[in-house]
Amino acid sequence: MCGFRMPGIVADNPGVIRKNIQLPASSIFSSYLYLHNDAYMKFEAVTIKDIAKALGVSTSTVSRALRDSYEISPETKELVLECARKLNYMPNPIALSLKERRSRSIGVVVCEIANSFFSQVINGIESIAYDRGYNVIIAQSNESVEREIMDLHYLSSRSVDGLIISLSTETNDISHLQDLHNKGLPIVMFDRVTDEIKTHSVVVDNFKGTYEATEYLLQKGYKRIAAIANSEFLSITSERLGGYKDALQAYGQKFNKSYVKHCFYGGMVFSEIEDAVNKLMTLKQPPDAIIATSDKLTTGCLKTLMRRGIKVPDDIALVGFLNSDIAELMNPALTVVHQPALEMGKAAIELLLQLIESKRPVTQFEKRVLTPTLVIGKSAMDVN
Repeated sequence: MCGFRMPGIVADNPGVIRKNIQLPASSIFSSYLYLHNDAYMKFEAVTIKDIAKALGVSTSTVSRALRDSYEISPETKELVLECARKLNYMPNPIALSLKERRSRSIGVVVCEIANSFFSQVINGIESIAYDRGYNVIIAQSNESVEREIMDLHYLSSRSVDGLIISLSTETNDISHLQDLHNKGLPIVMFDRVTDEIKTHSVVVDNFKGTYEATEYLLQKGYKRIAAIANSEFLSITSERLGGYKDALQAYGQKFNKSYVKHCFYGGMVFSEIEDAVNKLMTLKQPPDAIIATSDKLTTGCLKTLMRRGIKVPDDIALVGFLNSDIAELMNPALTVVHQPALEMGKAAIELLLQLIESKRPVTQFEKRVLTPTLVIGKSAMDVN
């Protein structure tokens, strides 16, 4: 009952055009043009007008049937739904969002999707979002504040219902984010956060992570422990270096500023890590252990040491933050701080949905702190 003729344009040979071709109901195209070995195909989604035309009923009847209105008989509803399936009809999300004032979509901005930590966070977000009927739109800033601003403009133009974001390394001025927040966009921050926006946030206990990593090395007998960290501007950097410094102090070790190196782009620019490691290893008293405070910094540090012919743990110990399975596959297996990234993603989306679906304005906000785990490998030996 749903087969019908759609106006089409098909050229079997250049310059030869045939119109009003009978197209299968399962593949409705408004036009298809092939000329001089160049292909052009424009797809237009099937609308309720197409269904109404195929069935010979009004668009209002189709609309009510698709909404399961009591005004439409069960027989008519069945016919409409059958035709909609055959025509591969999909509701227009933009039209629905205008009508319902909700897009049922969530925006997520991270610095790099390929990073194992962020990919696990995204998995956590999606695992709950889709079950709750929300689509997830993912954007990456590549550690650029300019890209971050562009991502936010795009997502807000798509009328996302809410935003989950981890700030880029270049983000000092958050006015672009504050503007969206002031306009009422629900926002949850994770990992790299700021206190300038009053909203929910999800972080790990960064202080605890580096404190335990530093303590582990001190108990092994290492005395000259260096740290390679992200940009000084990021919240995670100050917290992780705080744990590192306090552990040194607790064990009677003096903090040496020359043993701390910052990589502004956090490992996305490999030359930064090479430079940091090279500067450490050419000190008058080079470190006997290194703590790398993020996934990219850990793998980049290991790669640089290997290129220099420095063996871990024979020549130097290495402990890092790492959420990739590569840690246990290394020989020797790395000792790493593992962050509960999947749980972080789940917590972030749960908090965001609370903001989105709340019937009243939310004035009390939560900072949820998750606990990292020190996974012991063999990248440090006993030197006592």
